[in-house]
Amino acid sequence: MRRPAAASAAVALIAAVALLAGCAGSPEATDGPTEPEPGLLRVLAGSELADLAPILDEAAQATGVRVGFDFTGTLDGAETVASGRADTTHDATWFSSNRYLALQPGAPAKLGTATEIVSSPVVLGLRRSVADALGWIGRPVTWSEIAAAAGARQFSYGMTDPSASNTGFSTVVAVATALVGSGAALTVEQAASTAPALKDFFAAQTLAAGSSGFLQDAYVRRATRADPGPPVDGLINYESVLLGLNAEGTLPEPLELIYPADGVITAEYPFTVLASASQQARDDHRKLTEYLRTPAVQQALMDRTFRRPAVPGVALAPVLGTATLVELPFPAQAEVVDTLLTSYFDKIRRPSRTIYVLDTSGSMGQDDRIGDLRRSLAGIAGADPSLTGQYRRFRGREEVTLLPFSSTPGTPQTFVVDENDPGPTRARIADAGNALQADGGTAIYDSLRRAYDIAGEQIATDPDRFTSIVLMTDGENTEGSDVGAFRDYAGSRPADLRTVPVFTVLFGESDNEQMTEVATLTGGRTFDARTAPLAEVFKEIRGYV
Repeated sequence: MRRPAAASAAVALIAAVALLAGCAGSPEATDGPTEPEPGLLRVLAGSELADLAPILDEAAQATGVRVGFDFTGTLDGAETVASGRADTTHDATWFSSNRYLALQPGAPAKLGTATEIVSSPVVLGLRRSVADALGWIGRPVTWSEIAAAAGARQFSYGMTDPSASNTGFSTVVAVATALVGSGAALTVEQAASTAPALKDFFAAQTLAAGSSGFLQDAYVRRATRADPGPPVDGLINYESVLLGLNAEGTLPEPLELIYPADGVITAEYPFTVLASASQQARDDHRKLTEYLRTPAVQQALMDRTFRRPAVPGVALAPVLGTATLVELPFPAQAEVVDTLLTSYFDKIRRPSRTIYVLDTSGSMGQDDRIGDLRRSLAGIAGADPSLTGQYRRFRGREEVTLLPFSSTPGTPQTFVVDENDPGPTRARIADAGNALQADGGTAIYDSLRRAYDIAGEQIATDPDRFTSIVLMTDGENTEGSDVGAFRDYAGSRPADLRTVPVFTVLFGESDNEQMTEVATLTGGRTFDARTAPLAEVFKEIRGYV
């Protein structure tokens, strides 16, 4: 989460030290659950809370209680808690909300005391000139107006994947609930009925991401022309994130925050001890929450992170606005959430196009790496039965191309997932993945160029799709052109290919430096399957494509 320069520097420094050295005085960002330790609360949390590091460091000095963060997405975290896997690996959770978790069978019994620390509504931030042209400055604006303007393509915006991030999820719920206008929580029938209007709203989405942090960075890169793609007019995100972007002063034009008059969904950040936690952990949780809710610390949280205080009597900072926010009801049934998300992915969202550039060189035959690849493709083709798996599988209307490569690029296979009956297409993709064989050398950059050629042909035929490339390789380039040639190509790509990112997957003996450069050159991101299962990494990438 972006913050003013001093805070950003502190967060970056603390995060780096914690990751590299496990710094004892600061909240620790971990790659997974840690062992129980006196004075350490093992917390499963949303990644945006990394910006609390300076305040939690001060809390540790005052209370003797440290926080060890294990960051995860909202749905992934809910699944971890509901399944019972968190019972022995964590002491507490700290997500933007417990509302989704409360809908999962058995999950409420896993939760102990929940204490609200801060809050932040999910709102729309638009470039001030765009908001002014729309007449949205200084007057109430409804979600219906926003949806109508979006459908008419009067502005563009970026939003996170609702199966990966709470901001995207809250947006889908808020817009659907406001459009129904009943004042009550959505029913399944109402959720289904909003599809046409939601399709208008999401027609204006031109930037997607699996996390708020990546979305912010992508927006800033576009705004400052660090990335070659066209600037995006706005972002849907937490109020705190949007105000933090303005405070940094790096945007060419500040964002005007639009608080929909017919309601918002607010993240209330309940710091929740697990029912399975030890008495010591419960005591530490109580001690830390009492400290964080003191007026002085609440003021510091608001000043440093732009989140709203949870304690009455702490006056709102002027930058947080004076409008009274209407809180929209959250769905009371898991079936409503499922209807909204399934409809979003399979029918509403702009369809996506993903080209998977897959290493099938001889080294993939080692340690059953080719088997890992086959199983990973099968998982996102529908074999993964988990809660997150059902939303990260190939989506209705999605165009999927598999491009295997070894010494040369292989023969691409392209599939378009049927909107009304996606199962058979997914099965064909899984079959194609299962047929992959390991043999030959590694022509990474010739294959990437071939993927861009394919993307160009597909975009010319059907331009209105999110288009991405996923590159998975387990070794260094041994055949054909090198990274320097790709660097030259990336800088001279045709206009219609300049916004096509490459998401690289480190696996086996991948060249970290080169894969990071490829991702950076194209506006993508690097994922590491050397420290996490390849299937989980493939599933995570789905939030970005």
